[in-house]
Amino acid sequence: MNKIVYVEDDPEVGSLIAAYLGKHDIDVIVESRGDRAEAVIKQHQPDLVLLDVMLPGKDGMTLCRDLRPQWDGPIVLLTSLDSDMNHILSLEMGANDYILKTTPPAVLLARLRLHLRQRISAQHTVETTPAALKPHKAMRFGTLCIDPLNRQVTLGTENIALSTADFDLLWELATHAGQIMDRDALLKNLRGVSYDGMDRSVDVAISRLRKKLYDSATEPFRIKTVRNKGYLFAPHAWESEA
Repeated sequence: MNKIVYVEDDPEVGSLIAAYLGKHDIDVIVESRGDRAEAVIKQHQPDLVLLDVMLPGKDGMTLCRDLRPQWDGPIVLLTSLDSDMNHILSLEMGANDYILKTTPPAVLLARLRLHLRQRISAQHTVETTPAALKPHKAMRFGTLCIDPLNRQVTLGTENIALSTADFDLLWELATHAGQIMDRDALLKNLRGVSYDGMDRSVDVAISRLRKKLYDSATEPFRIKTVRNKGYLFAPHAWESEA
């Protein structure tokens, strides 16, 4: 049985969704406050975190942003706020999906199961390919140094803190520097799953990498977007720290 922490301050909504998912072999732990959610997630170690946006103590967007550097599992926002800006902001904050509360329960269940399957595939890939980051020799691109043995990234004199998933993505891009990597290749190499045309996790992770590596969000020049093709790690774009 999969386990989900659902952060929702409306007890009726929380109970209804928990009951529905429970009928489909998903154990749901409901927490009503955003400022208590991190402790609950750390305690229960769920397979997925489901967040409302409007929460007491700490809103869902902020909670998602604070969770992402320390937790690699899927984060899904379930909200009544039908706003393109909020949808975009949630992905920038590290969410894997943004689902409206008006979505039919069966569709919600299908999308949550998709994220849960991808998490299982990612864990299986890590367990069965312990040498995935070889060779262990550090790579340098101007002021950027990527050390796979210590899983450490520095840009100039600054240590860049990356989650496990983000480090693996950066390593995958860097080992193919100058080559266009499409989403399908990145998902297969990192998680062992194929791109289904809807999964935005790669785009979200790329956005996080750009922010942490001081790349431009509007006109990226270090990790470039090649329209309709994928992403390209530019090997000569790291001569300065910013």
